[in-house]
Amino acid sequence: MNTETMKALAHEIGNVMPWVQGISCDSQYNELIELMDELIEAPDENAILIDLLFPVIERYEEEAEQFQKFNKRIDELDQGIATLKVIIDQHGLTLSDFPEIGKKSLMSQILSGKRSLTLSHIRALSERFGVPASMFV
Repeated sequence: MNTETMKALAHEIGNVMPWVQGISCDSQYNELIELMDELIEAPDENAILIDLLFPVIERYEEEAEQFQKFNKRIDELDQGIATLKVIIDQHGLTLSDFPEIGKKSLMSQILSGKRSLTLSHIRALSERFGVPASMFV
């Protein structure tokens, strides 16, 4: 391990990618989001840079004041309901398209939080859509 080479490289990285130690402002965040959008077009080719950039963006989104209200709302979401809503959206389904749950009215009650998914619902949905059952818990 060549410590001097690593120090020199770390200094160069700091000059080329100052964001590596944290995002300093909203405009830098926006630039990095654009960069990430570009990088994920070829994820294998850009894996190292993506691995450096992702935690920096994630930390900023967790700590920046502008994201606090959104983060709080996400934390309060019921994961099972959120998963169902994503499935409905991605597959273009209606409330009537869930025979594993039952009637449209029951599906509506589940999505509104008035009723919960049962274990048999979760197993059937997991199997049908090929997602882990833990996504509904």
